[in-house]
Amino acid sequence: MARTFDPFRDMDRLFDEVARTASQPGLAMDLYRSGDNFVAEFDLPGVDPSSIDIDIDDRTLTVRAERTSRAGEAEQWLVRERANGTVARQLSLGRGVDSAQIAADYSDGVLTLTIPVAEESKPRKISVQHTQASREIEPDTVKGEVASEDENLSEN
Repeated sequence: MARTFDPFRDMDRLFDEVARTASQPGLAMDLYRSGDNFVAEFDLPGVDPSSIDIDIDDRTLTVRAERTSRAGEAEQWLVRERANGTVARQLSLGRGVDSAQIAADYSDGVLTLTIPVAEESKPRKISVQHTQASREIEPDTVKGEVASEDENLSEN
């Protein structure tokens, strides 16, 4: 099938590709809290698990992965919408997470990171201790105070 050269169609295709990639994130992610864990799920369909790289530097978590093309040189592309190459996403971790206990799982094209909340950041109850202090009141002191009050009342 012969294809004619149409510079306007090729320019439209180029502008569409640029506009599409600029508006879409390089690595789609969902982030939610489940109990005492934060869970981040990254869409990585078609990525070889050995190409996934997760780093933590100070409080910045970086996820990188590489998607390679499965087609050889002999193929003639009709439509090519799936991006190839390296994708990356960075998350700033707060001080309330336990970065040493982060777990990663890759299943069905989804990378799941489980980020536990640090023990010191978990809500906790502080119990109030109640102690009864025993005070002894001497009977003479009470009578003297009462008598002096009665005297003051009667003088008026």
